[in-house]
Amino acid sequence: MTNQVSGEAAAIRPEIFDERECSLGEGPLWHPQRETLYWVDILSRRLLGKGPDGAQAWELGEMPTAIGWVDRERLLVACESGLNLFDLESGQKQLLCTLEPDIPSNRSNDGRADPWGGFWIGTMSKNGEAGCGNLYRWYRGTLRKLVEGLSVPNGLCFDRRRNLGYYADSAENLIYRLALDPDTGWPSGAPEIFLDFREQGMIPDGAVLDVDGGLWTSLWDGARTVCYGPDGKERGALFAATPRTTCPAFGGPDYTDLYVTTAAVGVENAADTPTPAGVTLVFKNAVKGRPEPAVVLEGA
Repeated sequence: MTNQVSGEAAAIRPEIFDERECSLGEGPLWHPQRETLYWVDILSRRLLGKGPDGAQAWELGEMPTAIGWVDRERLLVACESGLNLFDLESGQKQLLCTLEPDIPSNRSNDGRADPWGGFWIGTMSKNGEAGCGNLYRWYRGTLRKLVEGLSVPNGLCFDRRRNLGYYADSAENLIYRLALDPDTGWPSGAPEIFLDFREQGMIPDGAVLDVDGGLWTSLWDGARTVCYGPDGKERGALFAATPRTTCPAFGGPDYTDLYVTTAAVGVENAADTPTPAGVTLVFKNAVKGRPEPAVVLEGA
């Protein structure tokens, strides 16, 4: 299937997939074996889910920021202080590794599994201080720092066909591209700027790639999720009637539904919008995506 984005996508209107208000909804993940969408409300310290078993919620006691799936029973959940295995049946989490224990003023932020079985995770200052964040890859039990000096790392996603990784620094209004080794998934070159939004003042947040290598990035305070081709040219956009769109994820039986999390924080006193802030949206039959790869544990 080849995606036809412009025009057709712009005409698609979102539906409310889940009406629970998230202060800072982020990290949506469609679990291919459970046919369930999972996502986090960072500020409320909750992991949320909705699928055949109905709506679910778990209080984690610390801020969760990103999710990967390991198998039917377990997720990898990045929390503010480390990466954890989370058992969906018992609701228990087990620490895999800490993140920056020597920098207690930092927390995790956006993350995503890569096609080689690794998991990438960014960190940032809890107070939003510039240049305090870093980017890491956890791969089969080893955590390695890849990029330093970021402010708000976001938008992690991967193009296996072209052996590329992408990430954003939301505070700098930039999206970067990184060449990856086709055999291991480790970086094989230095990051380069892929999209520069500084003149427009647009803030790229979470991102995901479609089957054609189009990068869909949700714009914070932009009320939309925009697609850019591998050549960097805009292909189209999906518009949400709530300002703080945060992160997209493909899901549904054939991966043509695009789910988008949103945030209510900071817009509590804004004028009423057609769609309540903080709900989770779905654009049905929007564009073709792919299943997210599983995270491979050490020794697997």
